[in-house]
Amino acid sequence: MSTGVRRRMGVEERRQQLIGVALELFSRRSPDEVSIDEIASAAGISRPLVYHYFPGKLSLYEAALKRASDDLAARFVEPEEGPLGLRLLRVMRRFFDFVEQHGPGFSALVRGGPAAGSSTTNALVGAVRQAAYDQILSHLRVEEPPARLELVIRSWISLVESTALIWLDGRRIPRAELETQLVHDFAALVAVGAAYDDGLSALLRGILKDEPADGPFNGLASRLIALAS
Repeated sequence: MSTGVRRRMGVEERRQQLIGVALELFSRRSPDEVSIDEIASAAGISRPLVYHYFPGKLSLYEAALKRASDDLAARFVEPEEGPLGLRLLRVMRRFFDFVEQHGPGFSALVRGGPAAGSSTTNALVGAVRQAAYDQILSHLRVEEPPARLELVIRSWISLVESTALIWLDGRRIPRAELETQLVHDFAALVAVGAAYDDGLSALLRGILKDEPADGPFNGLASRLIALAS
C-alpha cells in the first residue's frame, strides 16, 4: 500500500525533468505561448521552485533547446554502409521524424524563438548545422573539401531547414515525397557544381557508380530523362 510520500528529486534530476516538461510543451505550442506557470503545473511543482532551478524562462528555454539540438544533430548520424542515396534518405526520414514530433520547438530552434539573436541560441543552431555538414563530408569520404563542395553541402543543409519550416505550415506535400525530393536536391546541387569543377565531377561519378538501379539518385535521373523526351 502506498504511503503517498513523494520521492524528493536531486538537483540535476529535477533540472532534467523540467527540461523534459518544457520540451513536451514546446512540441505542441510555440515557446512564446508557454508560461512558467504551465511548466510548473505540468512538473507538479510550484512556480518559485522552477525559479530555484532556472533563473528565468529564457535559461530554461535555452536548456531545452540544447537537448533538442543534441537530438537533432544525432539524426544525421548514419552508418557509412551502402549507397549514399539510401543513406541520405534514411537521414531525411529521421530528420522529419523530429520535425513532425517537435514542430513548434523545431521552428523555435531554427528561428531563435524567445532567444532570437542570443549567442547561446546561435551557437546551438550553428552546432547542429556543423554536425550535419561534418556527417555529409564523412559519407563522401572527403577530409578537406574544396570551396565549391562546401558551398554545395551548406546550401543543401539550409535548403533542408527551410523546406521543413515551409512544410510545417500546412503540410501540403506528402512527407515521404518531400524526403525523397530533398535527396534529389542534394544530387542536383552536386551535379550543378560538377559542371564547374573536375573534382566534383569525379566525386559525382563515384557516387552514381555505387547507386542501385532503384535508388533515389537513379530515380532522379529517370525523372529528368522523362522530362527531356
